Amino acid sequence: MSSARDVFVTRVAACLPNEPVGNDDMERILGQVGERPSRARRTVLRSNGIQSRHYAIDPETLEYTHTNATLTAEAVRGLVGEGFDLAQIQSLACGTTVADQLAPGHGLMVHGELGLPACEVVSNAGICLAGMGAFRYAWMSVLSGLHDNAVATGSELASAMLRSVNYEAENEALVQALEKQPELAFEKDFLRWMLSDGAGAVLLQPQPGPGPVSLRVDWMELVSYAGEMETCMYAGATKGEDRRLRSWLLHSQRERAAQSVMAIKQDVKLLNEHIVEYSVERAVRMLRDKHRVEADDFDWFVPHYSSGYFREKVLEGLQNAGMPIPFERWFTNLPWKGNTGSASIYIMLEELFHSGKLEPGQRVLCYIPESGRFSTCFMCLTVV
Repeated sequence: MSSARDVFVTRVAACLPNEPVGNDDMERILGQVGERPSRARRTVLRSNGIQSRHYAIDPETLEYTHTNATLTAEAVRGLVGEGFDLAQIQSLACGTTVADQLAPGHGLMVHGELGLPACEVVSNAGICLAGMGAFRYAWMSVLSGLHDNAVATGSELASAMLRSVNYEAENEALVQALEKQPELAFEKDFLRWMLSDGAGAVLLQPQPGPGPVSLRVDWMELVSYAGEMETCMYAGATKGEDRRLRSWLLHSQRERAAQSVMAIKQDVKLLNEHIVEYSVERAVRMLRDKHRVEADDFDWFVPHYSSGYFREKVLEGLQNAGMPIPFERWFTNLPWKGNTGSASIYIMLEELFHSGKLEPGQRVLCYIPESGRFSTCFMCLTVV
């Protein structure tokens, strides 16, 4: 095994299923809950600034066109090119929020979809940082010399959890209890208009690739504040008055349906109060001390924020932490590709990588927060 060496992102690919879905078509495709359209939808969309997104759902038949695994496999196939084919993959690390099944692991299902020869496969769980955990594992595999290449992925099939059929039992239970037509709790309903489907993949190698540019991975910092903070975003559980989670395993089948236990949920008040403080301000102060970096050191800032609502707040957090990177150096595609969770940073990097805007010597700072229990990732790349 060789000592630590440079590692480069030599290829980036993404898969966004089907044609873009505009704001006015979302509820038709995901389905309406109850007798009236969502009153939260327009408010949420006005705040998040997303104009279109993709769903792995046929817009005519409303049948699924992809699973999470097939979506991810398509992104990995996009890495094939001069001097590289899938049979060469030595390590495959896949991250997602909710896999197609509880077991086997998501990575193994992607491996099976690709039909690859035997190789190391790792599945990484989480929410938005699931993809970066996979990236970090792949990076360390090549950095350490254990492997001469590694593929990392981030993917989401969020729509499968957002369809109206997942909420009908809860809605009926509420109707019976209140004797009127209620709205879904905002913590569940607003996420229906925030999340969408997509997958991305990167190839990591110990030398630059044959393309016009590669990205050297200079450093990554992945930090959790779960020891200080309660759960904010979750699925497969309910949150009690004691603020602790009660697992879906401890609910009866009837309770799981009546309370939409499997639906993805978020404590919006907790999110707004703490996400910038923990994922930006505290983390950036640590970065400045550890890596001796300032705002002028970066030509590009690639932030994954869930909503346009947080754009100004992230900038304010950077300013408070002493690293005010101005908007003209930011790159995002949230308005037209949507919030794809753990896939978002891959999908942004794929567009930037192939944009022709990157020049050798430029430095790129990526920011990926996660509100699950408050954690964050920052990654520094240099264009070569």
